[in-house]
Amino acid sequence: GSRSAQQGAAAGDGSAGGAVAHTPSTEDFSLSLLDTNLPAEAETELRSFIAKRLSKGALFEGMGNVASVGLSIPEGKVGCYYCRFQQESLLEMATLESDINAPEYVVCFLGGSEKEDTFRLELDKYIQNLKINLDLEQKNLEGCVSPYLRSWFEDAICPIQRVVQLFQDKLASLLHAALSYTPVEVKNADERTEKDISRFLAAASLQGLVQEGTMTSLCIAMTEEQHKSMVIDCSGPQPQLHNAGSNRFCEDWMQAFVNGAEGGNPFLFRQILENFKLKAIQDINNLKRFIRQAEMNHYALFKCYLFLRNCGSGDILLKIVKVEHAEMPEARNVVTVLEEFMRE
Repeated sequence: GSRSAQQGAAAGDGSAGGAVAHTPSTEDFSLSLLDTNLPAEAETELRSFIAKRLSKGALFEGMGNVASVGLSIPEGKVGCYYCRFQQESLLEMATLESDINAPEYVVCFLGGSEKEDTFRLELDKYIQNLKINLDLEQKNLEGCVSPYLRSWFEDAICPIQRVVQLFQDKLASLLHAALSYTPVEVKNADERTEKDISRFLAAASLQGLVQEGTMTSLCIAMTEEQHKSMVIDCSGPQPQLHNAGSNRFCEDWMQAFVNGAEGGNPFLFRQILENFKLKAIQDINNLKRFIRQAEMNHYALFKCYLFLRNCGSGDILLKIVKVEHAEMPEARNVVTVLEEFMRE
């Protein structure tokens, strides 16, 4: 490297590496390989691909990208997640001394296709943990960094698949808890299973898709209803659920997950989960539209009721709109009437 005594470069297919680029917007850098499990020819092609991206200044520190890349491997074209980063300790020093000449790295993970961009946030978090733990001064590449990078697929991509396989037809209750923000308590589970369930609930929730205030109010409301906390007991081969809720909407989507389990493709499970959330959001928006119309029109009120009865998720949708319309008298009155109808 012409600017620093760097370490660096590209890797793939379940492994990793780093690349140095003191000035990413120019070609004044070079790449050197740290670790990979790609064949030599494919590694060179990947390094060339990353070098082109670096020279265009297309890689921002700590933010991953996903692109399709053609390599000399049996799969031919694969999806490539790549992320440029610096050691956490050196990054802090660089903000204090702007002329510091610290090595930078690029990690690449290969698998699936470029359309499967759905795990980018999980992989960004995975790289964040690597940044914190990376300390090349202690020569921990072989002992710590390489094993961490090689388990990326199991740790970042497979949790949803593992939860589907573990819960099977009980998955509907987990989906219901995620949508309704019901508190979930996990007992007698090993650390990985507990973490998998937590990740699944976070991925299946509408966090970020529904107003922040609504989510906060829902969380408070559900936490106050302590008797409604769902308990998952993992002491046996199959998890036992207590205080579990469900509805037709979640039952239908559970079937989609169970049917997808035959193929065993973790990217497919994530896509089903995204479609599940998209449908839930569409239903919420439809209900809100009907409620606005029902403020002035009794026929629209009846349409609201029919929609809630037929959508399969009326119990959760009513809770969400009740929280959102708490400060709006006309809409609140409509929701109150709908609650009475649904109870009857």
